[in-house]
Amino acid sequence: MMERFFGIRAAGSSTRVEVLAGITTFLTSMYIIVVNPAVLAHGGVPFSAGLTATVMVSFFGSCAMGLYARNPVLVAPGMGMNALFAFVMVHGGGMSWQTALGCVFWSGVIFALLALFNVRKLVVDAIPENLRHAVSCGIGLFISLIGLVNAKFIVGDPVTLVHSAKLNSVLLTFLAGLALTIFLVARRIKGALMLGIVLTTVLAIPIGRWWGDGSAYGGVATLVNWQGLFATPDFSAMGQLDLIGSLKLAYWPFIFVMLFTSFFDALSTFMAVSDAGNLLDENGHPRNIRQSMRVDAFSALVSAPLGTSPANAFIESAAGISQGGRTGLVAVVAGLCFLPFLFLSPLLSLVPAIATAPALILVGVFMIEAITRIEWQRFDEAVPAFIAILLIPLTYSITDGVAYGFLSYVLIKLATGKAREVKPAMWVIAALAIWLLAHL
Repeated sequence: MMERFFGIRAAGSSTRVEVLAGITTFLTSMYIIVVNPAVLAHGGVPFSAGLTATVMVSFFGSCAMGLYARNPVLVAPGMGMNALFAFVMVHGGGMSWQTALGCVFWSGVIFALLALFNVRKLVVDAIPENLRHAVSCGIGLFISLIGLVNAKFIVGDPVTLVHSAKLNSVLLTFLAGLALTIFLVARRIKGALMLGIVLTTVLAIPIGRWWGDGSAYGGVATLVNWQGLFATPDFSAMGQLDLIGSLKLAYWPFIFVMLFTSFFDALSTFMAVSDAGNLLDENGHPRNIRQSMRVDAFSALVSAPLGTSPANAFIESAAGISQGGRTGLVAVVAGLCFLPFLFLSPLLSLVPAIATAPALILVGVFMIEAITRIEWQRFDEAVPAFIAILLIPLTYSITDGVAYGFLSYVLIKLATGKAREVKPAMWVIAALAIWLLAHL
């Protein structure tokens, strides 16, 4: 019955593959359970309350994505959106975190209306195929960069901006885990990415105990730590949003920045993971995009009442898709994996960042394949594509990279006398991109 509901066989998959893909997606994304409340805490949201909200919205959003949209895409509070909430809205805008949650809610309301009236179809139809492939490649590189940064293989430098870190016990363990994961993937072992995470975690156990020091990764010498089993959920942030105070005219720009950031992030992620997994409909558009955007809007809408910044589609979903996940069962499994951590959050300390980094890096390998489908011989198409591919990882922002890519496409077509090739909705997108970049 489950295979019929999700269309598992018709998608060329199996229940076992879908479950493994769901667990892999969760393992590469579970950092959000701790990282999101840590960021929100800078804005005044109690850490334990933020953790509870993160788990709940990830569970509800992912299960809704799997059961309604039937896409293998995880939904969770977005990185970048939480920083916008804590540092730009609360600290920069001088509002309370309750008022900021109100702004999150109203942006979710508008997002839901856009999804309800299927505005995304105009946007998707207007985006040229070359740019879609470019967004997929750029997000793939971005995911790989996140993995390298999480492992602290790539570090900041005051002179060269970035460089590779000096080898130490932790990096040697990370490289060994990466080599093992590459071997498993090359041998086409089922669940290779998930198995790589497990093996790298095992390799990291001696660090801080018998050799090396992992204090740079969390303040303690050991990377794999037992911090207990049970923690009581904290629902104190639930229902704390200030709906009336957030409607002040001075806060409207924050509402619209959050709205357009959510919209661009969601659309870009769906395009990228669909391109990577060939999850396309007969018109070459992302499969079930209308339902997926509705779920994303629903998740953003319920995030504020639960006590967190907006949830959206997670780019780490590509990890499960790269493992063969093709149906909504992947998202349901990933969502169910979040639920126990309402009570078992201390267990997260058992899986270090260097264990999930190899999986994220290899996702970039899978997603960069779309670069071969870009028409590089057409200068007016190649340059915007290159800009999007380059800027998504280098700005550390999907929204910025996509906005600059779309804007350059319109400007180059206009400058080369090919303005007729730009669809009307693309002009609107370019105008929104200018506004968004000016306010981020």
